[in-house]
Amino acid sequence: MIPRYSRPAMAAIWEPSNKFRIWYEIEAHACDALADLGVIPREAAEAVWKNGDKPYTDERIERIDAIEAETKHDVIAFLTELAEHVGDYSRFVHQGMTSSDVLDTCLGVQMSQAADILLDDVDRLLAALEKRAFETKLMPCIGRSHGIHAEPTTMGLKFARFHAEWQRNRVRLAAAREEIATCAISGAVGTFANVDPKVEEHVASKLGLTPEPVSTQVIPRDRHAQFFATLGVLASSVENLATEIRHLQRTEVREAQEYFAPGQKGSSAMPHKRNPILTENLTGLARIVRMAVVPALENVTLWHERDISHSSVERMIGPDATVTLDFALNRLVSVVDKLVVYPENMRDQLNNFGGIHDAQRVLLFLTQNDVSREDAYRIVQRNAMRVWKSFGIDPDNPDSPAQMDAVEKEAGEHENRLFFFLSKDEDLARLLNVENLSRLLDEDSISYHTKRVDSIFQRVFGRS
Repeated sequence: MIPRYSRPAMAAIWEPSNKFRIWYEIEAHACDALADLGVIPREAAEAVWKNGDKPYTDERIERIDAIEAETKHDVIAFLTELAEHVGDYSRFVHQGMTSSDVLDTCLGVQMSQAADILLDDVDRLLAALEKRAFETKLMPCIGRSHGIHAEPTTMGLKFARFHAEWQRNRVRLAAAREEIATCAISGAVGTFANVDPKVEEHVASKLGLTPEPVSTQVIPRDRHAQFFATLGVLASSVENLATEIRHLQRTEVREAQEYFAPGQKGSSAMPHKRNPILTENLTGLARIVRMAVVPALENVTLWHERDISHSSVERMIGPDATVTLDFALNRLVSVVDKLVVYPENMRDQLNNFGGIHDAQRVLLFLTQNDVSREDAYRIVQRNAMRVWKSFGIDPDNPDSPAQMDAVEKEAGEHENRLFFFLSKDEDLARLLNVENLSRLLDEDSISYHTKRVDSIFQRVFGRS
């Protein structure tokens, strides 16, 4: 958690001033409940609110730290400093409670606060993805599988795919927030022997939490594991989108690129460079968030009713994971919103390889015209390889220049080389009147591949 990758609102959740304020409110609300039950005088609860309800300034935090240096116990140090403000009635504070009641309930509040910010981040990312999806809905580009040209798709479908992924992520995050928003005021080993369950219910209602059914002195860490695992999934989705942009920005592709601001520099050595620094940074930040997942899973296993092996872990992964993910999501929103796309380059990529992206389209046409799938596949593949060869690429002899026959040389004069070679194929001529292939040429190839885009958009956005 460093300033370079921190946003103020999220970082403030983990500051000592916010933590101690939550601790104070837990204790004060507990005193109200205890007073209602007649366990402590009403005047004691009133004194806690009247005398203790003060900002946790640097001076107060330094005092707590000084006490902790002596007591070696953070909650006792906090209670001692609070007693200096409350006075004699402070003996009624923390009645029947244990440190974990304060620490775990506070962590539930902090993680809920963090989740609320992250949910807002996700909402803004969804809005940016939806906007760009509709802007580029029918902007054709080549689809790739294994990094290799496959069949045409659209830039809008790329954005729609990521939007659908982030819709799922929002559901996951909302569920994780609900899972983590729990309260424990159950006392030593969680039996409520020294504190009435009504105190827990009151504190929970005041802090927007739900009572933990069985806290065993600590809130079970499977809840926290789910929370951090969810953050890990979100981080992977950040990297997923960032990696797509990084690939599209490669010089030999250049179908999209991060916005490059006036005065921005890409390289200290090479003035021509425009590097995908933001999406590369997002890939790195995703790794930091995922680092929290395994320790959170390991925290689930604790000794008996409690131990503190989880405590040091959570003091670090709580701030680090949430602050880093918050920063990453906001950076990703900006990247998506400002992403520069190059439709001309996309069209060039579609047209650069002689129509081989229509191979399956031809295959299906042949099978629907009484050609067996085996024969159709063999014929189409053979002619697709000739397309590669006509570009000087011989798949059978990659170490030597392609030796082209007269037909392969002639193919260079045709925009759709695949159809050209098929029209010359003798095996195909014996199986099918090749002139029937002209029906395919009469159709716009791109329209064929994008005819279901509206249906997909309806599924994703509820509108097309």
